[in-house]
Amino acid sequence: MNNNSARFLLSHRQILWRVTWNELRARYAGSLFGVWWAALSPLLILAIYSVVYLFIFQVRPIGLDPLKYVLYIFSGLTPYLMVAETLSLGVSSVVTNKAVLSNTVFPIDLAPAKAVLMSQITTIVGFLVIILVTLFTQGLSWTVVLLPVIWVLFLLFLIGVNWVLSLVNIVFRDMQYLISVLLMMLMIASPIAYTPDMIPDALKILIIVNPFAYFFSAFQKVLILGQVPDFVNSVILVILSLGTFMLGGLFFHRAKQVMIDYV
Repeated sequence: MNNNSARFLLSHRQILWRVTWNELRARYAGSLFGVWWAALSPLLILAIYSVVYLFIFQVRPIGLDPLKYVLYIFSGLTPYLMVAETLSLGVSSVVTNKAVLSNTVFPIDLAPAKAVLMSQITTIVGFLVIILVTLFTQGLSWTVVLLPVIWVLFLLFLIGVNWVLSLVNIVFRDMQYLISVLLMMLMIASPIAYTPDMIPDALKILIIVNPFAYFFSAFQKVLILGQVPDFVNSVILVILSLGTFMLGGLFFHRAKQVMIDYV
């Protein structure tokens, strides 16, 4: 890691964890269910999503029984919820943390990464539910051991994306309002509740150009389908992850001094 923004994640990791944990506790302080909302929220969304696709649209993917299909949806929905929370917080992370722009104890470079960490409680709960239900109903495949690898790659990818979006939002403030529309489009254009083979050939380009779809599909394969992402997809995951992380960190480090004047 030869750019400062990436190095800050290591050199300031303790304060990053401490600040993230304090903000998580503050988020749920005073609510009736407290931190349990992190578990209830994805489960409620899953319930709604499952009812819509199982009973209203009556989707029946080949090779997936109803329970396995619900788990398939959840294994794509969980990382999507991570993306939704990460980008919603990350796009405005520099603007909302302008008080620490000149802070050397908590560098502004950590703010976009903090947004990624803030979404991990929901993600942990989601993956834990998937693993436990699969274990006691259908049995886990050995491919579940690949989950941490894909998860770490996805985290690096999201941090890189947040580094870029958080600075773009400084000079283009509409980005923080557009992100909700983009997230809705992302949900539709990602194979969360449908399998790639269900997509018409004319629309497959939407999946090919969607970088998030490669990660969603990888999670579904290792958790539910018991498959290892093929060589090409694995290479794409690594390039997307490390490339976005390094380029995003380099962009943030070099551009922040110029763009910070606009905050």
